[in-house]
Amino acid sequence: MSKQYEQLAHNIVQAIGGKENVSNAYHCQTRLRFSLKDDTIPNDEQVKGIDGVVTVMRSGGVYQVVIGTHVADVFEEVEKLVDIKPASEDASAPEGAGDGEKPNVMERVIDFVSGTFQPVIPALSGAGMVKAVMALLVVFKVIDNTSQTYQMLNLFADGVFYFLPILLAFTEAQKLKCNPILAAGVAAMMLHPNWSAMVAAGDPVNFFGFIPFTLANYGSSVIPIILVVFVQSYIEKFLNHHIPKSVNLVFVPMLTFLIMGTLAFSVLGPIGYIVGQWLAVFFTFLSTNAAWAPAVLVGGLLPIMVMFGIHNGIAPLGVMQMSQLGYDSIFGPGCVVSNMCQATAGLIVALRSKDPKVKELASAGSITAYMGITEPILYGVNLPKKYPLIAAMIGGACGGLYAGLTQTHRFATGSSGLPAILLYIGDNSLTCFINIIIAIAIGVAVTAVLTLILSARFEGKDSKAESAKAAAAK
Repeated sequence: MSKQYEQLAHNIVQAIGGKENVSNAYHCQTRLRFSLKDDTIPNDEQVKGIDGVVTVMRSGGVYQVVIGTHVADVFEEVEKLVDIKPASEDASAPEGAGDGEKPNVMERVIDFVSGTFQPVIPALSGAGMVKAVMALLVVFKVIDNTSQTYQMLNLFADGVFYFLPILLAFTEAQKLKCNPILAAGVAAMMLHPNWSAMVAAGDPVNFFGFIPFTLANYGSSVIPIILVVFVQSYIEKFLNHHIPKSVNLVFVPMLTFLIMGTLAFSVLGPIGYIVGQWLAVFFTFLSTNAAWAPAVLVGGLLPIMVMFGIHNGIAPLGVMQMSQLGYDSIFGPGCVVSNMCQATAGLIVALRSKDPKVKELASAGSITAYMGITEPILYGVNLPKKYPLIAAMIGGACGGLYAGLTQTHRFATGSSGLPAILLYIGDNSLTCFINIIIAIAIGVAVTAVLTLILSARFEGKDSKAESAKAAAAK
C-alpha cells in the first residue's frame, strides 16, 4: 500500500544522517518524528527541499518532518530503513527525547498529556458522532427521547464516556511504561457496580475498619485515574525491581491491585474527585462570566499553539469540561472556527498565486484543513507566506468572539473539521448548531476579505521576486 512512498522515506532517512543517526522514530497525524543521535547532521533546508516534505521542525529534542495526512504510509516505509526502539527500552525518557536537546518541564507535561489523551480521541469522536445522530433524530421527531431506541443509542455513545477512566488508564500506562492491563484493572475497580451501590447508599465505608474510603463516583471522570496511574507507575516499577523474577508474575499484579486499590479509594481518587469538582466550578464560572475568552484565544492563536505543540495541553481541558458539565466550550468552538479560517486562507492563496507548485500545495492543503487537519496548509503555505496566517488568525478571533458571546459549545468530542459541526447538536435543540455555523461564516468571511486584500499586495511582490531569481539563474 505504501510502496509509492519508498523513495520519499529513503530520501528523508538519508537526509537526516541515515539509519546510524536515528535512535527512535514514530509519527502523529501529520508528522514523522525522529530522535536523532546527532541533531546537527540534518540540513533543514535540504530536508525541506525533498519532494513530499512540507516543512521541518525541531522541538524538545525531536526532529519533526511534516508530511501530511498520508504520514502513516510514509512511516511504514521508514520503519524498514531504521531500527525502532521498543518502548520498554526507553522507559526513563519522555517519548521522543533523543541524546541532543532535552525537553523542558512544559514540553514534558504537554508530551505526557498528549500521549495520554490523543489515543482515545477516535473513540470519543465516534461516540460524539453517535450523540449527534441521536440528537438529529430527536430534533426531526424520528424517535422520541423516551423510546427504547433512544435509550440504546444513548448507551452506544455514553459507554465510552462512562468508562473513560479505563481508556485513559490504558493509554497513560502505555505512556508511563507500566502495565496497561493492570492499570485498566485498577480503573475497573473504581467503576464497579458494587462501589456505585455503596456510594448511592451513603453509608460510611471503612477498609479493615480503620481506613476510610471517600464516597465518590468515578464514572466519566478524568483527574482521579490520571493520579492513580501516575502513582501506580512508580509502585509497579518498585515491585518489579524487588520481587524475584520466579514469582514476579503472581505477586506483582496481586500487590499492585491491593496497594493501588487502597490508595485509589482512600487518597488518590478523593483528591482527584475534589480537583475535578473545583474544575467544574471554574468551568461553570468561565462559561457564565467570560464565555468569550477561550473561544477568542483559541480561535485567534490556535496556529501559534500548533506550532509550539501547546494545543496538545489545552485540548484535554475540553475533555475534562465535558466529563464534568457535559459540554465543551473551552477548546472546540475556537478550534473549529480557526481551522475553517486556515483552510479559507489557503484556498484564497490557491486562487491568487501564480506559482503552480504553491497552487497545488494550497489546494490540497485547504481540502485537508476543511476536514480538520491544518498542518499541511499551515506549514506549507500560510506560515511561509505570513499574510494568510495573519488573516486566518484575525478571522478566527472574530468568529471565536461570536461563538463565545453566544455561549456556543459542543456536546461531544471529535475532529474539528466541517463534519464536527454536527457535534454542536444537543439538549434537543439546534441553537449551538446554528451559532457555530454563524461563527464559522463570520470567521471565513473576515479571513477571505483580508486574504484577498493582502494578496493583492504580497502575491505581486512574491511573483516579482520569483521572476528575479529565475532571471539571475539564467
